Amino acid sequence: MVKASWISGMAAGREAMLRDIREEVELTRYEIGKSALDERVMAAMAKVPRERFVGTYDRYRAFANGPLPIGYGQTISQPYIVALMSDLLEPRPDSVILEVGTGSGYQSAVLAELVQHVYSIEIIGALAREAGERLQELGYGNVTVRHGDGYHGWPEHAPFDGIIVTAAAPHIPPSLVEQLKPGGRLVIPVGEPGGVQQLMLVEKRSDGSTSSRSILMVAFVPLTRSQA
Repeated sequence: MVKASWISGMAAGREAMLRDIREEVELTRYEIGKSALDERVMAAMAKVPRERFVGTYDRYRAFANGPLPIGYGQTISQPYIVALMSDLLEPRPDSVILEVGTGSGYQSAVLAELVQHVYSIEIIGALAREAGERLQELGYGNVTVRHGDGYHGWPEHAPFDGIIVTAAAPHIPPSLVEQLKPGGRLVIPVGEPGGVQQLMLVEKRSDGSTSSRSILMVAFVPLTRSQA
């Protein structure tokens, strides 16, 4: 009976999360330039068990439309932002994506439902290890997690169809732009901690030049760099 109640509660929470995402999209439609997200993205959000990517004591609020702490001074982003950033990448089933900032692995899992492979870099060793184990346990064999400084990307697997950064950088790292394929997209929050941050979309043209635009204001933890 307890298990049935838990499953029912998780299902209700997931449905509420999807409603919240749709409402947020409606509220921000002028900023993001659309009134609905790709249904493939919404299906991925519905499928990935978000409750498995938060701490045990936070599972009751896993589907609330806000960030949650995951330890080490890091957070799991609110569902709407995860969905929006995934949508902005315009992922295809054959896409190969680089993620900078694995965190709990939740964004990785959502993307894994949408693309061929996700390469994800996490600078905090314990988080990288835990996320990698979690993703494997959940069957996401198309995600490769590495411990390291993601500022310089992952040249060995470049170029990428899309790059997503899940922490705020003070500027757009040139190395990440270089590792984008022509036609590729980079989604990154830019700004200082506690200051104004903008979610930026950078698109690389066929001739190697880029265009960028601000999508909306956000609040992310800062991108951590290696001290070495």
